[in-house]
Amino acid sequence: MVVLKGGWCAERDVSLVSGREAAKALLEEGYDVEEIDATRDIADQLNNSFDGRGPDVVFNALHGPYGEDGRIQSVLEIMGIPYTHSGVLASALAMDKPRAKAVLSAAGLPVPGGRTISTDSLTGEHPLPLPYVLKPVGDGSSFGVYIITSDNQAAPHKDDLDDAIFGGLAMVEPYVRGRELTVAVMHDRPLGITEIIPHGSFYDFQSKYSAGGSKHVLPADVPADVAEAARDLAVRAAQALGCRGVSRTDFRWDDEAGVKGLFILEVNTQPGLTPTSLAPEQAQAEGITFRALVRWMVEDATCPR
Repeated sequence: MVVLKGGWCAERDVSLVSGREAAKALLEEGYDVEEIDATRDIADQLNNSFDGRGPDVVFNALHGPYGEDGRIQSVLEIMGIPYTHSGVLASALAMDKPRAKAVLSAAGLPVPGGRTISTDSLTGEHPLPLPYVLKPVGDGSSFGVYIITSDNQAAPHKDDLDDAIFGGLAMVEPYVRGRELTVAVMHDRPLGITEIIPHGSFYDFQSKYSAGGSKHVLPADVPADVAEAARDLAVRAAQALGCRGVSRTDFRWDDEAGVKGLFILEVNTQPGLTPTSLAPEQAQAEGITFRALVRWMVEDATCPR
C-alpha cells in the first residue's frame, strides 16, 4: 500500500503530517506501507513503488488543490488503482465552493447566500453589505479567508489577494453569526458533533493545526434537535455530493434561531488526520480508534469510486 502525502500546494505541511500519522497506524495494523511525497510525476512514482510492482491500494493523504479536487483521483482511476476517500466528481464538486453550494442548495440543504466575483472588482468597495465573508473558490484550511464585520475594517483589495490561492475569483457570502460546528461522516454514518472554539478571531489555519489553537467541545453543548439536525444534514450533504469514505461537514449555527440557524459552510472530502484533527477525534469518541479508522478507510478503498 502507498500512502500519498505532501504534494506542492499550500496545504503540503498538513498533508505530510496526515500521511505520516496514517502510515504509522497502517504499519501497526500489519500493512506493507510505502510513503510517497507526491510530485507532478506521480504516475511514475506509483509505478516505481514496491520495486516496480506498484501498489495494490493508495491511501490518499493529500490535501488541497491537486490532492482532493479530483485530479489525483483521475490519475488513480486511469491507472486502475483502488484508493481511499471520494472519487473524481465528488472531490471536484466539494473543492469548488460555489458549485458545491449550488448542489447542496438544489438538494434542499441550508447554505448561506452569496455569489462569485472577479477579484479585479475588489478596488476598495465592499462587495456585499456588512457583515460578510470573502474566500477563495477552491482552496482549503481557511487560506485567504476575510471576515468583514465592522465598518472599521477595510474592504479586501485585489492587490492584497494571493492570486496563487484565489486564481482571479472569490466567493462572497453573508456572515452567519453564532457558533462553529462540524460533523464527520463515515460513508453514511454520522459520528459526533463538535463545537470549535478558536482562540483567535476565527477558525483559521493556525487554529486548525497548532496545538492549543482551538478548543474542541465534543459532544457539542447544543440542543438535541440541533445535534440531530446537524448529523442528518452532514449525511445528506455527503450523499448530495457523492462523497465516499470519510468526509466532514462544517456548519455555522446561529444559536438564536434554533434548528433554522444551521447553515452548511462546506464539505471536506479528505479531513485532516493530524493530532489536532476533528474526524479522528470524533471517531475516537464513538469507540473507533485511529488505527481502526484508517483500516476501515483502506478496506473501503475501490476503483472506480
